[in-house]
Amino acid sequence: MSLQLPSVVIVGRPNVGKSTLFNRLTESRRSIVTDEPGITRDRIYGTAQWNGRVFEVVDTGGLLPDDKAAIPREILRQARVAMERASVLVLVVDARAGVQPLDIELAQLLRRTGKPLIIAANKVDTAAHSALAGEFYALGGRVVGASAEHGHGVDDLLDEITKDFPRGEAEVAPEAVRVAVIGRPNVGKSTLLNRLAGEERSIVAPEAGTTRDAVDTLVERDGKFYQFVDTAGIRRKAKTKLLAEKLSVIMARKHMERADVAIMVLDGAEGVTSQDAAIAHDAAASGRSVILVLNKWDLAVAAAEAGAKKRVEPGRLRQDYEKLIRAKLKFLAYAPIVFLSALSGQHTGRLFGLIEKVNESRRKRITTGELNRWLKTTDLERGTVPGAQRVKILYLTQASANPPTFVLFTNQKKPLHFSYERFLENRLRESFDFTGSPIRFLQRQRKPRV
Repeated sequence: MSLQLPSVVIVGRPNVGKSTLFNRLTESRRSIVTDEPGITRDRIYGTAQWNGRVFEVVDTGGLLPDDKAAIPREILRQARVAMERASVLVLVVDARAGVQPLDIELAQLLRRTGKPLIIAANKVDTAAHSALAGEFYALGGRVVGASAEHGHGVDDLLDEITKDFPRGEAEVAPEAVRVAVIGRPNVGKSTLLNRLAGEERSIVAPEAGTTRDAVDTLVERDGKFYQFVDTAGIRRKAKTKLLAEKLSVIMARKHMERADVAIMVLDGAEGVTSQDAAIAHDAAASGRSVILVLNKWDLAVAAAEAGAKKRVEPGRLRQDYEKLIRAKLKFLAYAPIVFLSALSGQHTGRLFGLIEKVNESRRKRITTGELNRWLKTTDLERGTVPGAQRVKILYLTQASANPPTFVLFTNQKKPLHFSYERFLENRLRESFDFTGSPIRFLQRQRKPRV
């Protein structure tokens, strides 16, 4: 049977072990865990099961209800969204630190929701620590002492969480195109994700580096599903000082490598920077299909008109920008470019069709017969490097897709020059649609005579 998953929302003040508990329950390393407080900011979703009961787990940022600064305010708002559809609320507290004023304030906030409340007294590693959990009964919920880090007491916590959940199988997740939204900090990645999702899934603030964890969002559009991942802004190693920033960059790269398609977001008001080029190069080298998004296009047009002191033809300006982008990102000549404004929504709807097309291209398979018929009718010898032995491709077959990978049987005793591979790639693209997808080659060289 199929069930709507119950939702367990983990809340608490900063640095009490919420993300450690989330990772323990979901048996993953989905949330970043360090000793630095305030790492998790957005809602992080995962799935867990216990004794035949399957449920959703939501990790939220550390709550500071009285802090009026932009990011703490947004973290609280994000947590409230999760709490509205929660089946059970788990308030994580630090047993060693005892009851803190903020714990009392949060418990009052959670009780007002009317949802079942469990107090997870975390960091209970020994029998001596277990006695410390008792004082948290004053907060008004069921108390379970546990150690999220070492697993002690987590079984009891799971029993308490799931005791009223139905048994059954989880809904089968729909097959979705995995899309990573990548780019340097503050180019509009989270704004774009929220626009595509139709809701505020990621925190958006003027402060660079707002997103630290990768935020997953499943979006349905015209009967098709897309799993978007909003990643942390990728900075140069020299620019990342805090451990949290270093870990978030590592996680961003890992999530990009798990995706089918990478949406590389550029800032239209700033153009292509050296850091943009470095990130784009990583995306291409990882074998992801790539779509280049020039965000803040409305600002770029306004700036051009202010400079020219007259109305600028957008089509002509797009051509100029495209030439600039192509010149700086030559290795992504195959990546389509979309000019849009994530904030206003201008042209964002075009992305879904393009994602679908790019994903189909990376999964395209061409039969060996079709490839070798193409081989007979295409002059590939003219791509030979001057002074080198003329290249002759004796046989060509596609070894795999995702991304398309071709095996070449040639008359060469050495690996093909990169310029010839690029020439061959361009000829393939002229005849077969590989929009947005990288193409890879494996060469079978002629064995030298003994």
